[in-house]
Amino acid sequence: MLSLTDKRILVTGGAGFLGGEVIEQMVAAGAQQDKITVPRSADYDLRILSNCQRVVENQDIIIHLAAHVGGIGLNREKPAELFYDNLMMGTQLIHSAYLAGVEKFVCVGTICAYPKFTPVPFREDDLWNGYPEETNAPYGIAKKALLVQLQAYRAQYDFNGIYLLPVNLYGPKDNFDPSSSHVIPALIRKVYEAQKRGDKKLPAWGDGSPTREFLYSTDAARGIVMATQKYDSSEPVNLGTNNEISIRNLVELICELMDFEGEIFWETDKPNGQPRRCLDTSRAQNEFGFSALTDFKSGLKNTINWYRENAN
Repeated sequence: MLSLTDKRILVTGGAGFLGGEVIEQMVAAGAQQDKITVPRSADYDLRILSNCQRVVENQDIIIHLAAHVGGIGLNREKPAELFYDNLMMGTQLIHSAYLAGVEKFVCVGTICAYPKFTPVPFREDDLWNGYPEETNAPYGIAKKALLVQLQAYRAQYDFNGIYLLPVNLYGPKDNFDPSSSHVIPALIRKVYEAQKRGDKKLPAWGDGSPTREFLYSTDAARGIVMATQKYDSSEPVNLGTNNEISIRNLVELICELMDFEGEIFWETDKPNGQPRRCLDTSRAQNEFGFSALTDFKSGLKNTINWYRENAN
């Protein structure tokens, strides 16, 4: 097992929603807070090679969480930006880390990399059996290219890089900006604002039929740290719960937990996204003993309570 004690660790995206949790879990696992570096995007635009070269200097471990990411709306509006930004950040950082002699590179990918019609539950071996769901394909393919790069660098240079595929995340401190948020924070904010206005109806995208799986941010962070310490293979690994819920049931559950009693109406002219998402999580369990611990309803309550306390 890789000891984190005395390791110099770079966490891109470390100031974000998941990043803060990862740093807490790193410290709990033995890392020293003063040896963890978080490059801020205002100072280090990682789309620029020279910045990647600077941030990897003298680092032992790199955890790459930084991403330009959002929900269906953002993916439809800015597919080129999502492709370019995520590809350039990742590929230049990996190459710079290899040249700098970094001991281990942990790349956090995306479930959007899976084909649109993947047998459920998604197995890592099915990752290349088709094209991703169209609305987020540019983002998913850019992130999946980093898996290919890490596998190539391991084969040619013996560079120790691993690739993790967390399912949709949620939890306190998530991004609740309606222009770029994912489904759970978007719904929580939508219900909260509907309640403030006294609305009797709640619009929801699509027809409610797609299913999704959600992983609480604390569990995701714990899985990333466990993989950092214990996993050293070229094969990608899913991080999830192996439980799926339909969007219809999710909306109803959030309304129930927030005591919204209005009518839900489905905007069927809006896209559904991928039909189903549910992961086979056996590889993470078998390879480094990870399984999710947070009950979904409890995690939702924590997220709702945090938003209510911090909403403007």
